[in-house]
Amino acid sequence: IRDTVAPKSDQMNADDLIAGPQTYTITEWRRQSDEKQPVALYVTGRKVPYLPCKSMRRVLMAAWGEYARDWVGKSFTLYCDQDVVFGGVKVGGIRISHMSDMEADMNVLLTASKGKRAPYVVHRLVTYDAAKFAEELPNMRAAIAAGKSTIEKIVAHCEKTAPLTASQMAMLTAPAVSGTDDEVF
Repeated sequence: IRDTVAPKSDQMNADDLIAGPQTYTITEWRRQSDEKQPVALYVTGRKVPYLPCKSMRRVLMAAWGEYARDWVGKSFTLYCDQDVVFGGVKVGGIRISHMSDMEADMNVLLTASKGKRAPYVVHRLVTYDAAKFAEELPNMRAAIAAGKSTIEKIVAHCEKTAPLTASQMAMLTAPAVSGTDDEVF
């Protein structure tokens, strides 16, 4: 009877996130005729869409604006919130914990139950852009080299004006990060 307990397969379910939060990038959005779930967000690595509930649609709008077409290419982290209640029963649901393209963490008041609102925090998701990092790597290496040169000049100046103790010298000359350039970068 395994097939009788399988989650609805035409959308992401909270059970899909029981193992832990997952970060996705929105690749496409579609308007649906279903009044309760009118927005389908297609994301990287998933064949079925994420259908955000009304509260999570409000969070998406608060962070990224009211036009879903502007959400494409942006990323968020989804997790299974075991405390989501539907019909008076804890059933679990998908919630957003982090979102890219925000300047800072965001606090939104959402409806918690009839007549009650509660704060909901979404954290800023910092995404890694490998191409941008590779482009900046020579500048970072030059800054490190310039810093090392400056420290060597300070040490030389200090040695002339006031001899340093062995522990002071070790502190000034110790590498800030151990390992080779390949390990650090």
